[in-house]
Amino acid sequence: QAYRCILQNDFEQAIRWFESAIHAHPEHAELYYRCSITHARSQHLSPALQYARKAVELSQDTEEYRLHLQTLEAKELSIQAKGMLEQAGSGTHARYVQAARLLKQAVKLDPLSVEAHVMLALAYSDLNEFDLATKAVRDALSLDPQNGQLHLLLDQITQRMNSIQ
Repeated sequence: QAYRCILQNDFEQAIRWFESAIHAHPEHAELYYRCSITHARSQHLSPALQYARKAVELSQDTEEYRLHLQTLEAKELSIQAKGMLEQAGSGTHARYVQAARLLKQAVKLDPLSVEAHVMLALAYSDLNEFDLATKAVRDALSLDPQNGQLHLLLDQITQRMNSIQ
């Protein structure tokens, strides 16, 4: 039933079916994993993380479950860091340092996240850590070489570095 709902793009109903199946079969890691994926598709990060953690707890040897959990944890860290980067005012430097720490961890958890690499580059650039910012943009470009915005960002960081030195 849940898969039929997914095929019909009714993710909320699919979630209800998965949760019902979990209630009936709480020992089946696959149900938690599928429910987590469906929550993630619906931008419900908190329950997606909760179900992913349970799937890993029940089936620690399943790499697919662990990778999914790492991707969600990276997304959570990226969201936290984004909030820090968007705040202005006093304490900005400390927030950027903390945001960079979170983003480094996010990139380690999900090295394919272009968004995390870009935000890390922005944090490093704002901290005048231009070599690290350039590396982060280049890493993003290696994942998405046709992205014109990334090429522009690299040029902007290079110009900013040259204007300060």
